Amino acid sequence: MTTTHKAAPSGPPPSPVEPLPHQLLAALGQHRMATTHQLHQLLRPGAARQTLSGPLNKLRHDGLVDYTVLPASKRTRAWYLTSEGARLTRDFPALRGRPPYPITSATAASLKTPHTLTSVRTHLAFVTDARRRGDEHGHLDWTPEVSHPLSDGKQLITDAVMHYTLTETAERTKLRAFVEIDRATMSSERLASKLIDYARLWSYEPQPVGRPRSRQPTASGPVWLRWYPVFPRVLIVLTGATRNVLDNRINDLQAMVAEHPHVEALARQVPLGAAILEDLEAMGPTTGVWEPLVGGESRPWTEL
Repeated sequence: MTTTHKAAPSGPPPSPVEPLPHQLLAALGQHRMATTHQLHQLLRPGAARQTLSGPLNKLRHDGLVDYTVLPASKRTRAWYLTSEGARLTRDFPALRGRPPYPITSATAASLKTPHTLTSVRTHLAFVTDARRRGDEHGHLDWTPEVSHPLSDGKQLITDAVMHYTLTETAERTKLRAFVEIDRATMSSERLASKLIDYARLWSYEPQPVGRPRSRQPTASGPVWLRWYPVFPRVLIVLTGATRNVLDNRINDLQAMVAEHPHVEALARQVPLGAAILEDLEAMGPTTGVWEPLVGGESRPWTEL
């Protein structure tokens, strides 16, 4: 006697899109902190603002996120991962290798908000522009606080590394950039000297120590080749002062390129540009708002 078994009806295939709570945790793990509005623009720009309220409050109830209220902001909340949230997200595939930096209190969070939220503002300018153009650049294509070794044992910590894919016509062009955020809180000379650090990273080739243990060939070339196929362009985004002050700071950056031999050598090989954040937000990064640090007419960041 033969028994016929009916196959159980299969359910719908799993969605390739991660659920919103997972995306919220990943975005906060990547960016360290973001306001409700910024998370809305990053993850669900076309949805009602209330779409994020329920998941965020549920994550807070579960002890995975918390918030601090920004001063003089009509109760604007800046969200961040708790220690438990940071522990949970360190195993997310998109965040593997990303050092967790849990914020332990609202007071600690308030000390980080100005620079961190300005970085997210800058990222949002690129995300919004990419959506308009049909390019590829999402909420995880911006990695803040990336450390790179320099020759004297010190570290260059870039404010963010950006990955961006142009999709013009039938071609896809992958672009990378080191992004520095300047809120006019340091001297103009100190800001310009950061270009020297980038020139040092560009030319730094580690020297082998002692005799090799095997006859296998060792990696050679600049240290940045460990992470990037080409050296990322350097973009400096300025805000936090009058336009005249910010223009003067851009002039000082251009003077550093013209006067320092190592920076001048870097600029011959690597695109360097500066722009004002409010211009990025108003007109978009792919308009002519960037000043090439080698001089010349302003242009889009993709054409530096």
